[in-house]
Amino acid sequence: MPAARESLLEAAGAALSARPWPAVRMVEVAAAAGVSRQTLYNEFGGKAGLGRALVQREAERYLEGVDRALSVPAQAAERLAAVAEWTVRAARAHPLVRALLTGFWDAALPAAGVRAPGPGELARAVRDRAAAALPPGEGVQRCELAVRLALSYVVAPGEEPGAGELLRLLSGQTRTAGAR
Repeated sequence: MPAARESLLEAAGAALSARPWPAVRMVEVAAAAGVSRQTLYNEFGGKAGLGRALVQREAERYLEGVDRALSVPAQAAERLAAVAEWTVRAARAHPLVRALLTGFWDAALPAAGVRAPGPGELARAVRDRAAAALPPGEGVQRCELAVRLALSYVVAPGEEPGAGELLRLLSGQTRTAGAR
């Protein structure tokens, strides 16, 4: 049933992008996915289960994007800047990602549920993935800085330069200061 599950999550995500979660109807999600309403209920148990699965999937997709940003063949500072840029883009484009990263859920979104990562847990996951993907000696603190700077842009969007550019500037200043 993985194909039906994925189709249902896609349909639920599309419905959520068109209207608030309370207005999303299970029968419409099932029809958009090309399955019966009973299949939807069998898979998720109800609307709350569908919402929790949708939140979990968005968290996983966000972390997959972090992994993609970290896998680019570039210097550590550039990879961290890519993670920061991805974080800001994902949060701006996807209200569920923004809610996961900030902890601010509004009534238009499905409830996170107890298994969804909180903002601190998600930030630690990003930091730990970055620290593991970068060469030894790059430092967990640099990874933490990248995550925290990106989150500041999610919470309080800024103008140019963006989070990635600020990280690049900071990295250049750090290298210059270390060379003195």
